[in-house]
Amino acid sequence: MNALEMKNVTKRFPGFQLENMNLTLPSGCVMGLIGENGAGKSTNIRLILDMLHSDSGSITILGRDSRENPRLTKEEVGVVLDEIGLPECLNTRQVGKVMAGSFRHWNQEEYDRIIKRFQLPEDKAFKTFSRGMKMKLGIAVAMSHGAKLLLLDEPTGGLDPVVRDEVVEMFSDFTRQEDHSILISSHIVSDLEKLCDYIAFLHKGKLLLCEEKDQLLAEYGMLHCPAEALEELDPGAVLCRKTTPYGAQAIVRRESAPPGLKLSPLSIEELFVFMVKEER
Repeated sequence: MNALEMKNVTKRFPGFQLENMNLTLPSGCVMGLIGENGAGKSTNIRLILDMLHSDSGSITILGRDSRENPRLTKEEVGVVLDEIGLPECLNTRQVGKVMAGSFRHWNQEEYDRIIKRFQLPEDKAFKTFSRGMKMKLGIAVAMSHGAKLLLLDEPTGGLDPVVRDEVVEMFSDFTRQEDHSILISSHIVSDLEKLCDYIAFLHKGKLLLCEEKDQLLAEYGMLHCPAEALEELDPGAVLCRKTTPYGAQAIVRRESAPPGLKLSPLSIEELFVFMVKEER
């Protein structure tokens, strides 16, 4: 069973359209959703959560239509959005008590463990928290009620590099169970590169690419060459290119490249930046 399926999902707004989204997240895997500001990442997650209604297409979560059983979806999906929607007057202990009454499988012991690991104060009101502390508390809640799927919108935003690394490790531990999966959006591509099994590129509401991360890195390489040498390549071998007065760079499919052509290893961030610039 797949953790998440989006088939031909479209949502139109004045001046923007999320167009024909097709995503499949296998159970036990992590998918990173990458895109510049305004690409549609948050819109995509809100559609999955039925906070927005799609104009067309279908969304299946853990084998069920996303609108079929909202109560069960709430129990089985842990959510961290860009803005953590918790009452500002509550402290971490009080948040735990509220969540214990909201979720049937609330795990207070796990919540306390994560709060302690994040070194969050027990008695300070949520409104006094920094952005990073708020994100930590949101993550603690999302991971403490027996969820099988985590939907995370910029969950490492506002966290310092050491804590970010710790959070990425926690997410990785979460998916060690075969029925646990994560869809995560982030501007911090290095985090996604460490964590994700699949990468999806969004640009201006369109899905440019969605593939296994290791397959992407194995399939493409970076070519540095004179501009005229680039023109001699089969256009079908070149995914995207950039030409300057000093030469050319291109992302090239290894299997389509001429024998003997030297290609450098490619990072996910380089691939994304090149693809977005090519679209522009």
